[in-house]
Amino acid sequence: MVDTTPRGLAAAAATMNRAPTRRSGGASLRVLARRRSTTAFLFALPLLAVVGGLIVYPGFYAIYLSMLNKAQTKFIWFGNYTFLFTRDSFWMVVQQSVLFAVTAVFFKALIGVITAHLVNNLPAKGQRKWRGMLLVPWVIPLSLSTLGWWWMFDPTYSAFNWAFAQIGGPHIHWLSEPAWARFCTILVNVWYGSPFFLIMYLAALKSVPGELYEAASIDGASAWQKLIHVTLPMMRNIISITVLFSLIVTFANYDVVRVLTAGGPRDTTHVFATWAFLLGIQSGDIPLGASVSLFMLPILAISAVFILRGVRRRGREI
Repeated sequence: MVDTTPRGLAAAAATMNRAPTRRSGGASLRVLARRRSTTAFLFALPLLAVVGGLIVYPGFYAIYLSMLNKAQTKFIWFGNYTFLFTRDSFWMVVQQSVLFAVTAVFFKALIGVITAHLVNNLPAKGQRKWRGMLLVPWVIPLSLSTLGWWWMFDPTYSAFNWAFAQIGGPHIHWLSEPAWARFCTILVNVWYGSPFFLIMYLAALKSVPGELYEAASIDGASAWQKLIHVTLPMMRNIISITVLFSLIVTFANYDVVRVLTAGGPRDTTHVFATWAFLLGIQSGDIPLGASVSLFMLPILAISAVFILRGVRRRGREI
């Protein structure tokens, strides 16, 4: 029997309204599980956990340490930063770090573009051989290769000074004079990092459509005009991302300066990483060392904003 009273009809209507809700809720969960974004998030979850544990947590902990006193017993907030700003040695490290990073990245990018074009114009068989040989500096562990460079720059047994002596050249104190020591650290970093630019730019060159070069040749463009108006515009985003990545890695470089000069002579080759190690580990002032290492963050953040903004703008134009 069907209850035709007003109360019965209201109960039946409520039951009919609730049933589709349960079915739609289950269906929405199934749809959510089938979405590509959900699948992508689940696959990326282990990586996010690793990034959170190895990067995000240590980053916030470094900020916490930078606000403590030397004994790590009380907060002094921005006291370590104000102390650093009053020291001439800190500003010397800032200047040296910027000089080291910008100069090294510029020459790595320049050498990478030139060598990528040279290798790209070789026959396919020759390209494989040259790619393998040119990647050797990047494959060798940096600390080990820097030791080899240190031997070549050694004032007593320097291979370079021996070669200069054979041709009547001067005896150079490579690691004892500030200008030459800076030159040596930049040279080793350029030698190590140029193959990375080479392989990235070579991959970018392979992706440039050959029809563009054919059209430029029909219009009578020279090799230089093809480079300026075809190759470089097509490679701009790759160049920008590579420069940004290399700038971050070079600013945080530790091995070259530590092994080659240990910050000398007279602290003129220290960069942020080596000076933070000197203050935090060797001198026992971990909060001050954390403050020095965190000073890289605003510099790299500003650089990333400007570079990525250009990449985004060019992406919209395309």
